[in-house]
Amino acid sequence: MTTYVLVHGAWHDGSSWSQVIKRLESLGHNAFAPTVAGHGEGADKHVGYAEAIRSVVDFIIDNDLTNIVLVGHSSGGPVISKAAEAISDRIGRLVYVSGIVLNDGESLSDAVPPHHRSLFDRLSAESPDASVMIPFALWRETFMNDADLELAIACYDQLSPEPGQLLFERLDLKKFYALDIPRSYLLPSEDTALPPGEWGWHPRMTARLGPYRLVRMPGGHELLFTNPEGLAEKIIEAGRD
Repeated sequence: MTTYVLVHGAWHDGSSWSQVIKRLESLGHNAFAPTVAGHGEGADKHVGYAEAIRSVVDFIIDNDLTNIVLVGHSSGGPVISKAAEAISDRIGRLVYVSGIVLNDGESLSDAVPPHHRSLFDRLSAESPDASVMIPFALWRETFMNDADLELAIACYDQLSPEPGQLLFERLDLKKFYALDIPRSYLLPSEDTALPPGEWGWHPRMTARLGPYRLVRMPGGHELLFTNPEGLAEKIIEAGRD
């Protein structure tokens, strides 16, 4: 039996993992999905990485979880990287699921193509609390390109605006890059949330991890909605010793 802690990405909350958790538990594992500070409908959006990371670290410590597989989806990648700095003794392996892997000193905005960066800048400036809501067209075409329209709409309705500071705050990751925690990267073959080529997931993100295990599967960026059972099984493969 393995214990998984699943960290969601931008615009999501912990409930996004519900079907993945159901499958992991049916296979005999323990799985938890805390909601990162600043996420979910009605949450205070004036939070930065200190609060976001603390919410995950506190959840793990408060529940006395050890030897965990810490999984980060998309922009959950920087959260698990920073959490690993604080509780490396509790983590058996890090798993990035289409996860952002930042260089030391980068922000999430630095890691996306210029047209996305400009969009985030504009939406944050227009928002009364500097948060950013992903436009449906971008969600439909690049995040849920493997889903039908009905599912894309239903899942979009579960999202909420992302705290702007989590998109623009630069992170000191020197300590993370000095850690020797085993790492895996789970890469869906049709994921175009970062477009293939110069700005793509692989090898741009994966090469930053040092030695790592690469696991592939079909599908797009939002497998936790479009194929949660298959994603759960691949997380197990990525997280094994």
